[in-house]
Amino acid sequence: MRTPLRAALCAALAAFTLLAASPSPAPTPYRIDLTKIQPKSLLPKVPLHTEFIVAVNKLGQVTHIISGKPSKDRIYNIQTAGNALQAFIRTPDGKAIPGSYRLTYDYSPKTARIHRDVALVKAGGVDPNAEGAVYKMMDDVEKRAKAAKAAHTPAPERSAAMTPGPQPSGTVHLPSLQQIIKTPPP
Repeated sequence: MRTPLRAALCAALAAFTLLAASPSPAPTPYRIDLTKIQPKSLLPKVPLHTEFIVAVNKLGQVTHIISGKPSKDRIYNIQTAGNALQAFIRTPDGKAIPGSYRLTYDYSPKTARIHRDVALVKAGGVDPNAEGAVYKMMDDVEKRAKAAKAAHTPAPERSAAMTPGPQPSGTVHLPSLQQIIKTPPP
């Protein structure tokens, strides 16, 4: 009776020793800092500034860009305009005020970061029920996809009396099976 107890005790002690000896797993990073990964040579070397006046509906969605002041960098202008169209503008308590807002984007080459600022220009004066710009763009993409699919889809057959497809000109003479079998491979 003592031998099985001693064996069980030794097995438990060995298991605890192995658990204590194994290293704890390294913590996984929760955030990737892109400024350390991307090559610095791709980033602009000068400060950049863009400014957009946008219309916002009652849900806080940007419906369209009213006006804008571009920077000298075309790619930066495209990126910030795209970001402005996708913006949701709401107060800190989550309420949306329909109206015109100024979105400013400032790029700093020292920090390689973009700072965005939002300011209310005028409350009201816009259609509060207007559809958000993102939804308009998605509808446009769906319409273009349907049109492209319709353009590439062959028309269904209407009747048996339709004009047949291309026909070989003249009489076609194909070799017989016996000739094919007797012919040596190339």
